[in-house]
Amino acid sequence: MVESVRSLDGQTTVETRYFISSLESDAKQFGNSIRSHWAVENSLHWVLDVALKEDNCRIRKDNAPQNFAILRHIAVNLLTQEKRVKRGIKNKQFLAAMDNKYLLNILALA
Repeated sequence: MVESVRSLDGQTTVETRYFISSLESDAKQFGNSIRSHWAVENSLHWVLDVALKEDNCRIRKDNAPQNFAILRHIAVNLLTQEKRVKRGIKNKQFLAAMDNKYLLNILALA
């Protein structure tokens, strides 16, 4: 069982989640496993969904979903590597769409 306490805008919520695992009863290792899972979820999957709207994608046929997922991952990695402009992924994506020089700078990182 993991109890998560979250405070946001002065309001505190407590969420209890239950897990089944074959790990020995080492709370520290279990906590690290849970945190590392959510670190991936929050850092990559959230960006893919919010900035690139991956969940709204209607591509369903053959290998196209996997191919576009790879392209999205490449795009996120390149936009993350670009450090000259201090903006979020979504704004960098928009800037690259509007400015061909900026787009070429991002593609040069590949």
